[in-house]
Amino acid sequence: MKKTTKNNLITFAGTVILCVTFGILNQAGILNSMTSGLLEPIGIYVIMAISLNLVVGVLGELSLGHAGFMCIGAFSSATVSQILVNMGTVPTWLAFTVAIIVGAIFAAILGILIGIPVMRLRGDYLAIVTLGFGEILKSLFNNIYITSDKNGLHFGFTKPPENIDAETKVELLRGAKGTSAPELTNFWVVAAVLIVCLFILLMFIDSKSGRACQAVRDNYIAAQSVGINVTKFRLMAFTLSAAIAGVAGALYAHSISNMLPKKFDYNLSILILVYVVLGGLGSLRGSIIATIILYAIPEVLRIVNQNIIQYRMLIYAIILIFLMLWKNAPFFIHMREKIAASGFVQNIKNKFRKKDKTSGGAEA
Repeated sequence: MKKTTKNNLITFAGTVILCVTFGILNQAGILNSMTSGLLEPIGIYVIMAISLNLVVGVLGELSLGHAGFMCIGAFSSATVSQILVNMGTVPTWLAFTVAIIVGAIFAAILGILIGIPVMRLRGDYLAIVTLGFGEILKSLFNNIYITSDKNGLHFGFTKPPENIDAETKVELLRGAKGTSAPELTNFWVVAAVLIVCLFILLMFIDSKSGRACQAVRDNYIAAQSVGINVTKFRLMAFTLSAAIAGVAGALYAHSISNMLPKKFDYNLSILILVYVVLGGLGSLRGSIIATIILYAIPEVLRIVNQNIIQYRMLIYAIILIFLMLWKNAPFFIHMREKIAASGFVQNIKNKFRKKDKTSGGAEA
């Protein structure tokens, strides 16, 4: 078995085991209310992190507008699910499934439209353009109004549409007030979607197209010189990443009672980028672990001590800075290499193995 295949199997199996374990514990009522409440958002942010890692880690391009794809997926899926549920003839599970698919499709289409011009840029230019794209989308949904009544759909920009039938009026999008989608998301749905998205990404990265993306990342000019269609594979990865972010947005829209456009600003894109960088560029397993730990830290600090609640984000920032230094600073890299070379960790493992053998022999 190839090393890459083995690592992919470990990542996939570990994620499945983790999802099933927490799902069973939650179903049995063993987890407290705080932990149970963290499961859904952590799963959604994990989907966002692994989708962004495809662009930043595998493709090697810095994207700062990933929240925009989550935004389009969230609002498009929320609009569709409200229409289908209000019809009364479509089962709830089918409406939710269609809404997730629509969110992915709209995000993918937008990824293609944005990617065609953007993927011809590189480096800082690409980061600035994607950042602007995310802010434009947020502002756009901040000013869009969509209302339905017996006469159909009515659209308004910067102000609600007029001449609406009051009896059959249903506000689908309310500008800065956002939208309200049916709360259909639960942990098992998030876990199932996460596993499917992870499988798709692992298969893509290990495919011919994925290896072409990695070749572009390692040496752009060399990839071009050997005949790789650089723009094609960059656009492919960008679109797939956008579609999965749209799926995360659809899950998010159906997990909260009221969703506001201001949630999807550049701060969200930076937050997801932090998860990706600290987890390791190109490592989906690292993104999953980093997201779980870093998302949970502020919530854990909230309940550890009432006196440190006001300082929890300061402590969180200090932890982030330390982790970044531990991972990238030359001093800490040299320290880790010295510890590895000294065999300190290996000696501890050997001691534990000897104890286990001794205790096993004594019992025998």
